[in-house]
Amino acid sequence: MKSLWHGRTTRRWVFGLALVAIFGVILVLAAPREPPSTKGAGVPPAESSMPRALPSISPTATPKPTRSAPLANVSASIPPVTADYRALASAAAVAIYSWDSRSSSYSDVYARIRDWWFVLPDGSNPLAVLVQEFEATGINAGSFASLAGQGAYRVATFESMACDNELVKVRERPAPWVGLHVCTVRLKVVDQTVSSSSSYTAPVSVMANCPPAATAPPDRCQMVGFYASTSRIVY
Repeated sequence: MKSLWHGRTTRRWVFGLALVAIFGVILVLAAPREPPSTKGAGVPPAESSMPRALPSISPTATPKPTRSAPLANVSASIPPVTADYRALASAAAVAIYSWDSRSSSYSDVYARIRDWWFVLPDGSNPLAVLVQEFEATGINAGSFASLAGQGAYRVATFESMACDNELVKVRERPAPWVGLHVCTVRLKVVDQTVSSSSSYTAPVSVMANCPPAATAPPDRCQMVGFYASTSRIVY
């Protein structure tokens, strides 16, 4: 009897210890786990989900494209129908110093200026003078061809003008007939190519033949000559 009770008591202790052990295991398994420490372990941190900024790249410097200027409005430069010799002289001077090799050949430019020049009946203002004075503006057939290869053009704008008795030389030597006027026009000129630009002032002396001159039309003035050579400018 004593032996039986001792055996039962032993079994109860064993069973109780087993329950305690099982309960302890459950507690351990149910407890939240801490992430393993990475201190001193040399483990790289997890990559962020945020996108990385791209490395800054310095763009390669490229030459800026040359903006093509609009064609100079010289093709329509025709003599105005006017009896105002000042208006004719200023328009003629601007036309003489304006051309665009991108839209015209030298022959075109010369023909346009030729349309302004009225040859007098006595032949005292031959076209040979026109050629000489036009070349005095700084261009001829050879130089124009070279300039055309550079996309060159020239633009002139009116600055000031003096006419007739406002000019010392005309006061000293008046015009040979009534209706013949002399005006010296000062222009601002810009010479432009694809690679360079220069500006300067240029004088042009323009002779206008107007009514009541016998050789002039009854209603308008005509250009009968101009000087661009430095030695022939009328001051």
